[in-house]
Amino acid sequence: MQSEKMNEPPEAEEKMIEVLVVRPGKTPETAMIGQSLESMQKVVDGLIESIMPFEDDVAIICNEEGKLLGMPLNRGLYDSNGNLQDIIAGTFFVALAPDDSEYFESLPPDKISKYFEMFKLPEMFMMFGGKIRGIKYEPEGENIESEEFEDSVFYC
Repeated sequence: MQSEKMNEPPEAEEKMIEVLVVRPGKTPETAMIGQSLESMQKVVDGLIESIMPFEDDVAIICNEEGKLLGMPLNRGLYDSNGNLQDIIAGTFFVALAPDDSEYFESLPPDKISKYFEMFKLPEMFMMFGGKIRGIKYEPEGENIESEEFEDSVFYC
């Protein structure tokens, strides 16, 4: 007896997009991820939240409950004067977020370069002078070069 599922057309393959993934304590790397909610949740290890703190049409997609779940602090978000505004907890990724689309899209090469440079060095955070400060550091065992990220593509 033939299953009804076998008579259905095969599901369309999920569209893949190229994003910049930023993990705590690591340098950023490009990745090809699925455009579905489930694929994005897999990258951030939970429910997603998108924030758009920059003038570019890009979004940071992070775990909505990262801080509540005690995920490792990752990178700080700073205003134009260099003041720490927020800290992202857990892994996040940066994707193109066009105004005219309901989906995230692949980052173009110029935006990959820009946000790689912005998030190149991991940060640790400490209280100093009554304020939380982010301190950038070079991760152990990693030789950070601006062009290095171009060869570090992985798939989720």
